[in-house]
Amino acid sequence: MLLKSTKNYLQNLHTHTIFCDGANTPDELIQEALNKGFDSIGFSGHSYMKRLPKEATMTLENNEKYRREIQIMKEKYDGKIKVFCGIEADFHSKVDLSGYDYLIGSVHYIEKDGIFLDFDRTDLVYPQYAMKRFLEEFFDGEGIKFVKAYYETLASLPERGAYDIIGHYDLIVKHNEAMRFVDESSKEYRNCAIEAAEALSGKIKLFEVNTGAIARGYRSIPYPAPFIMKELKRLGFGAVISSDCHKKENLDFGFETARQMLKECGFEERFVLTENGFTEVAI
Repeated sequence: MLLKSTKNYLQNLHTHTIFCDGANTPDELIQEALNKGFDSIGFSGHSYMKRLPKEATMTLENNEKYRREIQIMKEKYDGKIKVFCGIEADFHSKVDLSGYDYLIGSVHYIEKDGIFLDFDRTDLVYPQYAMKRFLEEFFDGEGIKFVKAYYETLASLPERGAYDIIGHYDLIVKHNEAMRFVDESSKEYRNCAIEAAEALSGKIKLFEVNTGAIARGYRSIPYPAPFIMKELKRLGFGAVISSDCHKKENLDFGFETARQMLKECGFEERFVLTENGFTEVAI
């Protein structure tokens, strides 16, 4: 049974706070959600990874503080807005995933010869130079080798947890508009992305249409690319819309663009999380 139409039902499940690399407290984000007319909001702190700078992810201590704080928010705003506690867990982050309302599974790092390559953040000022260094040092300067390593890791997400949502499916091309290290229209690239989707089919039910890279100036379209959305549709995946919010002003950034892309790719509905689990809403 469909809930209210998409225009009347607002939710973002990919939301970061000061407990990891977000700019706002949970309370500030909930206030923003209320101001924007949201029906519900979900928090998804970055899972702990011991090899990374502490500002990039939640520490183990912050993870516990985060869970307690979201519980306080649930009680504080009961009857005003529904609040969910999730986590965005990286493939390489071996943490306890029990007790959350939902799980986002993502790949932000490639492991190569025991080294974790942070292709997402790279150098925050000149990402193209960091990407070039990664390619030269670890992939013989060949972008497609890097791409294959990413999609092989993405396809392995179910080995690490019972994820509900695939996070930013084609994050590997975040910096590709600034530095063309791979041809996204090539058969070789597309085969890598599609093979991962086929491997994930039936194991993770949902993917997100993620507008975060547009908000932060890295890309001109959401993740994933339209050809990937169409393949995910063919394979029976459902979609959620998120802004990968790190600042409260971007809580609903690009939602209309995301809805339009879903329509163009053949979707007639998206999914939102409710007390009864994930439920379809009309686009």
